[in-house]
Amino acid sequence: MNRLRSALEKEQLFIPFITAGDPSLAVTMELMLSLQRSGADVIELGVPYSDPLADGPTIQAASLRAIKGGATLPKILQIVPEARKRGLTIPVILFTYANPLYQYGFQRFVDEAASFEVDGVLVPDLPFEEGQELTSLCAEKDLSFISMIAPTSHERIEKIASAASGFLYCVSSTGVTGVRDELPAHLHEFITAAKQHARVPCVVGFGVHKREQVEMIQHYADGVVIGSAIVKQIEQKGERLLQPEEQSAALMEFEDYIKELRGINVHSI
Repeated sequence: MNRLRSALEKEQLFIPFITAGDPSLAVTMELMLSLQRSGADVIELGVPYSDPLADGPTIQAASLRAIKGGATLPKILQIVPEARKRGLTIPVILFTYANPLYQYGFQRFVDEAASFEVDGVLVPDLPFEEGQELTSLCAEKDLSFISMIAPTSHERIEKIASAASGFLYCVSSTGVTGVRDELPAHLHEFITAAKQHARVPCVVGFGVHKREQVEMIQHYADGVVIGSAIVKQIEQKGERLLQPEEQSAALMEFEDYIKELRGINVHSI
């Protein structure tokens, strides 16, 4: 059984997102290990892109920092097996965009992702109807191609949800990524509709940033994805994460933050 299928057998999945290369690729590897120690079930590893249509200001800024720092898709792929050598066992999903993959080549990307121990791919700007080639290539390599639906998917929800592999990413609300003080009132109904058709776990992302929201979503979904709030934490600790004498303390603070989001009382450990 591959890593993702095994991980998705758990209840209440916690899936953090970080941007690869922010503040450096070396620190990204440390953050991946920190996320695993903090109880992450799956890691979404964002591939920085200069035109990230699905991302809000926080992740856009992280992408620009990573690009300026020299992060590229080939370099990002290479840090996954390096992290595996250091003990990373949880699945890694690459969150990327269609245009870089067209330029890189679907076949080349899938072959390399599989050989570098990536477990799945998520391409938010590739419509379901146009993703069949990449879906088929991923299936040949036992990579999960993660599908997304939004409240505006309407009649397409059944089609997309019933064909989903890995997990189904349910976008909580329209717009780009970023924290929201209030989640949409209709979210429960949206997730209920998705679960009627999905044969895989349904997780909620976009806007989730505090423990109270995680607890609310846990009542009717199979897990949460948290991105911008975590990326903001990394941004605030960026300089300390880069300094050898400060890195360990900054990583411990980062792990405490993740555990609190997970609902683990760090003061009782």
